[in-house]
Amino acid sequence: MVVKHSSLGGKGRPQTNSLLYKAQLKESMTDNNTDNSPKFDRRPWGTFTVLDEGDGFKVKRIEVLPGKRLSYQKHAQRAEHWVVVQGTAKVTLDDTEINVPAGQAIDIAVGAAHRVENAATELLVFIEVQRGAYLGEDDIVRLQDDFGRVPEKSDE
Repeated sequence: MVVKHSSLGGKGRPQTNSLLYKAQLKESMTDNNTDNSPKFDRRPWGTFTVLDEGDGFKVKRIEVLPGKRLSYQKHAQRAEHWVVVQGTAKVTLDDTEINVPAGQAIDIAVGAAHRVENAATELLVFIEVQRGAYLGEDDIVRLQDDFGRVPEKSDE
């Protein structure tokens, strides 16, 4: 957020320059996107927003709709750290189910099979910190998917 330090709003709070903030937000949603990954995306299970990224890391806010879950998947080039901030995540990690409530975190190692599910009736929100040499959205091997996004195996 851009803050004008020279003027204070009511009760001593800084005023934001909303036009400048909106312009910078729009720019950050489109620029410096070297791996062609979106800054915001709506998926069948909910949404994600990239909050920050740099050399070797990316931070996302992920929202999972009630009753939905992401693919059971692996990543070849990144590890993830998830911090649940709202709701309870039902995490499957290498075929073991773990409930992660708000305020708790879980680590996903490179190559570990994982998925997150929102089994509740309210929105699940967690922060994902990705670490690795390559963080593109195409570093995914889907093992199982509720939305038909697992490639068919050939009989050859």
